[in-house]
Amino acid sequence: MRFSKRVPEDLRPNALARLLEEKRRAGEPILDLTESNPTRAGIEYPPGVLDSLAQERALRYEPEPFGLPFARAAIAGMFNAPYERVALAASTSELYSWLFKLLCDPGDQVVAPRPSYPLFEHLAALESVEMRHYGLFHDHGWFIDFHTLREAITERTRAVVVVNPNNPTGNYVRPHEWEELEEICAERGLAIISDEVFADYGWDGTAASRAAPGPANVFRLNGLSKTVGLPQMKLAWMIAEGPEAGAALERLEIIADTYLSAGTPVQCAVESLLGLRGPVQGQIRARVARNLAVAKGALRVLDADAGWYAIAALPPNLPEEETAERLLRERHVLVQPGYFYDFERSGYLVLSLLTPCDVFQRGVREISTL
Repeated sequence: MRFSKRVPEDLRPNALARLLEEKRRAGEPILDLTESNPTRAGIEYPPGVLDSLAQERALRYEPEPFGLPFARAAIAGMFNAPYERVALAASTSELYSWLFKLLCDPGDQVVAPRPSYPLFEHLAALESVEMRHYGLFHDHGWFIDFHTLREAITERTRAVVVVNPNNPTGNYVRPHEWEELEEICAERGLAIISDEVFADYGWDGTAASRAAPGPANVFRLNGLSKTVGLPQMKLAWMIAEGPEAGAALERLEIIADTYLSAGTPVQCAVESLLGLRGPVQGQIRARVARNLAVAKGALRVLDADAGWYAIAALPPNLPEEETAERLLRERHVLVQPGYFYDFERSGYLVLSLLTPCDVFQRGVREISTL
């Protein structure tokens, strides 16, 4: 049997994954500082949180390409967006795939930030789209390197991805950066795909700035996974903005109608689930703040604005990949080395601030004594 070139040929796990599997098979305890799933991180949800999924109207199947009207209206109201510009899907990953289908022919290009979450290459490959990258640089915070962005754009480029705030670097796209980005994309006829799933988790209580719609066409993505800490509910949304948003949505409706992916029960429950923003986000922000203070007290943590991750810079004498493996082998501490996220230089460990506080404190203590 022949397999598509769109899926990876080499499926072997890396050295860190193999070591982790060995330790788990041996039953050894692990201080997991990579935990980013709120449903496994000790976040408490109010009693009856699932009751709204059992509404009688969830028994009726009403195929709507962009989602049920009342669910779209709930999202539109929360983000003060026009109802007709809102589309629902099962996940932000699916929304990326829809947008790549909408904007790109096979062989076209999308430009995404580096370092960032290692997902875009896989999503692009599955759509026969080439992924190119622009850089972020760190100087008392992370910033877009517009020189590398302009260099990455070619005649085959169709969209630029921004992650606001970025994962794992935690930098918001600042207003002056957003203005320059819109100018570049509007001039070249490129769409902006803005991933805003961590937008509510500013470290100083702020959220991502939402400038008034400008000259570029922008697709803003978010979902229940981070907004209310419920990734298993499988509901995400997109808000389209810009001068050609209407034409884009007319075409996107054909794609959405082909898949009809958002489940009815979660759409029926979306208004109730969005009511969890306060209690769930409050717990997560408190957890992040406490763990961040622990990390800053023991390690050199790079400046950032938001998110669930801290980036610890290693001393020059500690190589990144070997240090991550040594921590797991000798100290039973699991962290992610920076190369997982395509950092330009070696020497970083990525720590999840969502980790339960006692585990995080013990793990950081082990890192600090290397």
